[in-house]
Amino acid sequence: MDNSTYNKLTEEITDEKVWLMLGEGIIKIFLVLLLSRIIIRIGKTVLNKFFLVRTKTPLRVSERREATLIKLLENIITYVVNFISLIMILEICGLDVKALLAGAGIIGLAVGFGAQSLVKDIITGFFVIFEDHFSVGDYIKINTFEGEVLEIGLRTTKIKSSQGELHLIPNGSITQVTNYSILNSKAVVDVTIPHDGSIELAEKTLIQHFANLAKKYDDLVRDPELLGIETITPEEVVLRVTAETKPMRHFEISRMLRKEISTALESSGIQSTYKGSE
Repeated sequence: MDNSTYNKLTEEITDEKVWLMLGEGIIKIFLVLLLSRIIIRIGKTVLNKFFLVRTKTPLRVSERREATLIKLLENIITYVVNFISLIMILEICGLDVKALLAGAGIIGLAVGFGAQSLVKDIITGFFVIFEDHFSVGDYIKINTFEGEVLEIGLRTTKIKSSQGELHLIPNGSITQVTNYSILNSKAVVDVTIPHDGSIELAEKTLIQHFANLAKKYDDLVRDPELLGIETITPEEVVLRVTAETKPMRHFEISRMLRKEISTALESSGIQSTYKGSE
């Protein structure tokens, strides 16, 4: 390095204006980041208050759909504000943002042909959300994955399995969905009793015991129903009991029914076992 170059570099480093411009740029970037965080927080707060007000009006949508829309709109607010912040920071750094955007547009056209799966994910995400195929909090099965919906985005859907596994599913790959949380479920319990002539007594006992049982358990839509004999052998008889429950509460009601049935039959002196339940 010759003396002239060294002297020029030294002058630039020790130039007060350079440090002032650098300090001013850092402060501006910090303010942009701070302001963006504040705007995102305010936006999410206003969004949640808006939906809170809607719950008190007759125009409100279902809680499932509200939770989904809130999560989606929060993501959109975050993406938009962060994108604007990035543009502002690039301008502060002295970059020609218009030229970058123009170049990005040309590159985008070239990349677009290879991004068909991404476009498919976004389009499918729109239809899933606005046609209300499923919502946050629903228990669903997508293709071979089953669990609770944690988040629905424009590109991916997150579901958590009963074992705690988190599945990220591209929306474009969703070809088949089973939603267990919309319609009422049905609990089915098969009760096995000895083939000793106590069938009529068992049926009468259960019918009487099931009366008004729905008032005891909130998850029961109506009183359980004794359908009658499901199978019969020389040694035993299987009686089938069904109960309509609130969505996804049939597991708990099945366990409750076993307890109630055992209590009722034991009070009549009838021994019982269970073949299985659904």
